[in-house]
Amino acid sequence: MQKTKNTNEWINWIEECVSKEYYRLYEQKHFSNIQNVGTGGFGKVYRASWKNSQYFALKSFFNFDGVTAKEIVHELKLQRDIQFHNNIIKFYGIAKFDPENQNSQSNNYLLVMEYAESGPLKNYLKENFNNLTWNDKYNFAYQLACAVSCLHNEGIVHRDLHSGNVLVHRNIIKLSDFGLSKRIESSSNTQSKLFGIIPYVDPNSTQIFSLNEKSDIYSVGVLFWEISSGQLPYYSKSEQYDIDLALEISQGLREEPAPNTPKDYVEIYTECWNGEPDKRPTINQIVERLKTIMTKTNISMENDQTILSFHSTLTEELNFNPTNTDTLLNVDNSLHGEMSQIIQNFDKMNTREIVPTSLTNENEKKLNKIVNDTVNYTFKIINEGKESTHIKNNKDILDYFDNNINSQEIYYLLLTNQNNLDSIFLLGYFNYLGIETVEDDKKAFDLFIDASEQGHILAQFYVGLCYEIGRGTVKDEKLAFK
Repeated sequence: MQKTKNTNEWINWIEECVSKEYYRLYEQKHFSNIQNVGTGGFGKVYRASWKNSQYFALKSFFNFDGVTAKEIVHELKLQRDIQFHNNIIKFYGIAKFDPENQNSQSNNYLLVMEYAESGPLKNYLKENFNNLTWNDKYNFAYQLACAVSCLHNEGIVHRDLHSGNVLVHRNIIKLSDFGLSKRIESSSNTQSKLFGIIPYVDPNSTQIFSLNEKSDIYSVGVLFWEISSGQLPYYSKSEQYDIDLALEISQGLREEPAPNTPKDYVEIYTECWNGEPDKRPTINQIVERLKTIMTKTNISMENDQTILSFHSTLTEELNFNPTNTDTLLNVDNSLHGEMSQIIQNFDKMNTREIVPTSLTNENEKKLNKIVNDTVNYTFKIINEGKESTHIKNNKDILDYFDNNINSQEIYYLLLTNQNNLDSIFLLGYFNYLGIETVEDDKKAFDLFIDASEQGHILAQFYVGLCYEIGRGTVKDEKLAFK
């Protein structure tokens, strides 16, 4: 009886969030060309065209019961904290239909996620390894380390890192599946199908929930080796991964360095897979060591190819109209009371995280208007010929928020409504200035990069500025004016 109650509790929570439109519900009729692109222990992943304009990934689940619903809720909370990062697969919302039988009614939910067109890292390496330079390999390792650093800095342990859920999208690493499938298997008291990922599992971990940050570091080391070699670890065509391999690894078996692998790189991944967890580096130490190597060898770090000169392109590309900032809507507070009740209900289920906020269609339009006008105002301040005095400009913009709009509401709405370039830029700008959050240069830089590589001019300016003064990234004046 208690199990049924818990099952309904978690499913009802998801149902209520969808009915209140706190998560965007994507309608089945707008999806087409749905194709199965992968099957795992938890369910299937499909690629689907959305309104014939872009592809999404749809993540399904074989058994949509209370256990699965609870773990999905946990996954959604994790997504709230980390989806700002360019190397993390983004969560967009929820759909409710059966991809394999679209004419039938289905009560199972699908997670609507960012689609990585090059698929899993293991497939990408198999198809493209011979074309990769060491610059490419270092960048992949660096991006992977940055993604894991994002998790660990937020107190999140992935627990399931392997080259099947490290994805590649347009030569950018995208981390996915934050231990969801493993937690579902564990919570369901079913036999975990670990043989396929034995090479990546910390040999010091005997139970799922003993996996910790140091276990993630072990997996990172194996992935670094895989990036350097282009091979699956311990792979043999004539043998499958089994308990004997797990025993050998626990006794000290490790892969040999691939030919021509730089010594510094080998040292990093061998330290990562050290048999004594306390002797493994932290992920932030790994990031800094990779930065040092890449800077020393003049390797350009991730996503610098889209930086443009602000002075020559900003005014022309943005086509700014000062009259757009004359009036500004206040954030609609109508969701606040209902959202508080949802949070209170969720707290009763012994969780402490705040529920991510989404919008009705009407309020989404209002938020987009506010975001657009605010970005235009930001441009106006910078474009008045004062861009060299950005400290003063920051004060001007802070005053604007204080006097015109409720910045706290906007900040929380921006966290889970990253559905256009202005929103991505503005969330980065909040982190850059410390508006309704502590100043976080790394988060700001990652968001600026995300928007800039998709053509957002203001974001490109701030990427250049970050490189110029060394905020959130290594100082590099050459990249600043590229």
